[in-house]
Amino acid sequence: MFSGLIAHLGRVEHVEGDERAGMRLVVRAPDAIAEGVGIKDSIAVNGVCLTAVTVDAATITFDVVPETVRRSTFAALRVGDPVNVELSLRLGDRLGGHLVYGHVDATAQILDKQPEGQGHRLTIATPPAIASLVVEKGYLAVDGVSLTVASVAAAAFSIALIPETAKRTTLGNKGAGARVNLEVDPVARYAQAAVAVYAANGASNDELAWAYEI
Repeated sequence: MFSGLIAHLGRVEHVEGDERAGMRLVVRAPDAIAEGVGIKDSIAVNGVCLTAVTVDAATITFDVVPETVRRSTFAALRVGDPVNVELSLRLGDRLGGHLVYGHVDATAQILDKQPEGQGHRLTIATPPAIASLVVEKGYLAVDGVSLTVASVAAAAFSIALIPETAKRTTLGNKGAGARVNLEVDPVARYAQAAVAVYAANGASNDELAWAYEI
C-alpha cells in the first residue's frame, strides 16, 4: 500500500526484455535505499508495485512479469529515464495523499501542458475503461503521484500541477505526447462495485443511498 506522495526520484540503470518475455529492471535510487530497503520489499516505480529482487547500496533490481509490462508504460522505459520511487507505507505513517495499491488500471497520453499560476495544468486523455471513475475533485494516481482531478471533459481530464510536485516527480518534465500510468481511487472502485451489485438485485434509490452511506 502506498500514499502517492513521491519522496524519491530514481533513474533506470538497466532494462531488458519485453511484454512477451517479461523484463528485468534495475533502478538507481540510493536515497530511497538509505531509508531501508530489503529483498522482497514492495516498491512503487512510476505507480507500479514491484518486488525488490536484489538490493545494493545504490540500485534495486526488479523482475517485471509480462502482465505488468502490458498494463503499464514500462515497455517504453530506457536507460537514464527518471522514475518516481515510493517505498510502501508502514503502520502509523501519515497518509498525506490517498490510498494507492500500485495496480495500474490504464495508461493514457498527456494531451496538453500549459502554464497556470505558479505551476501547470496537465490535460490527459481519459481511457474509456475508467471514465466512470474519473470525477471532478476525485483522486487519481498519475505515474504513482496522488493528484486531484481539477476538471473533467468528454474524453479528457485535467490536473493542476503545483511547482513542488513538478520538481519532485517525473511529471515536471513530461509534456504532450508522453504516456502515463493511471490508477483510480480504490474507494471509488469499491463504491461503484457495491452500487452495481445492489442495482442488479433490484434495490431502490433509497436503498442505494443507504448502501452508499455505509
